[in-house]
Amino acid sequence: MSTIPTLETDRLVLRAPEQADFETFAAFYASPRAQYVGGPLDRAAAWRMLAMEVGQWRLRGFGRWIVDIKDGATTAGLVGLFGPEGWPEPEIGWDLFEGHEGKGYATEAALAARAYAYDVLGWQTAISLVHPDNTGSARVCARLGAAYDSDFAHPKFGTIHIWRHPAPADLAAAGMEATA
Repeated sequence: MSTIPTLETDRLVLRAPEQADFETFAAFYASPRAQYVGGPLDRAAAWRMLAMEVGQWRLRGFGRWIVDIKDGATTAGLVGLFGPEGWPEPEIGWDLFEGHEGKGYATEAALAARAYAYDVLGWQTAISLVHPDNTGSARVCARLGAAYDSDFAHPKFGTIHIWRHPAPADLAAAGMEATA
């Protein structure tokens, strides 16, 4: 995929990561907030992570978006589809930057990402990987209708919980769209 699509929700714009996002991205990865997603990282490692986010679109045809709040020039995080080598299957993931948790942004953006995965890419299932101590992300999974499925033994991070999202057919049977 050569062009990363832009998605919009009521409050958010999900857009392609850009070099201009690096300082915000590096600050997140240097902070304790990144503890469940491979951090904290130094600037060089954060740069490689940003490059990986962009490169995944080219290599896999999907990836994660930078999430901007519509009512200002504020970047709230990174949300979308993630499937690096060694993952049990592609996932819907979210990283919220400092000060943006507890506002529903992860849920809103993840619903848009899931709709893209199901409606555009034709995925029939999706997971989210959540560290057992990351109760905030577990709550987001529950709000998305996902349920604990099993554990994944990650070689670097240890045991990670796999949360399974409702399949497109299950969402339709419940009278919900993938973007509900």
